[in-house]
Amino acid sequence: QIQLVESGGGLVQPGGSLRLSCVASGYISSISTMAWYRQVPGKRRELVASITSSDTTNYADFVKDRFTISGNFAKNTVYLQMSSLKPEDTAVYRCNAELIHYSGSFMDYWGQGTQVTVSS
Repeated sequence: QIQLVESGGGLVQPGGSLRLSCVASGYISSISTMAWYRQVPGKRRELVASITSSDTTNYADFVKDRFTISGNFAKNTVYLQMSSLKPEDTAVYRCNAELIHYSGSFMDYWGQGTQVTVSS
């Protein structure tokens, strides 16, 4: 089966930085898109950033100039470099991958999530 494993979350002070990683494993033909989402209790899940196999990136307005998404799809890996972190960035960050199976079908997969807490 396909598995996505995130790492890099933790506790950081306001203004600090963290680097999140996500690695997909399993029977994968290719990857179309990988992305980071975040979820706060009581609020809707929101897209943080995404990157395609052609290296096209998309960012939410609230993280522009602070976060950078990058990928190494040959290694089924995506990263999220976060800087100038704010308390409102506190959330569970989940990795998402749209994978292309050898059959030609597309399917979304999700990681378990990693907690990011920004607090003094």
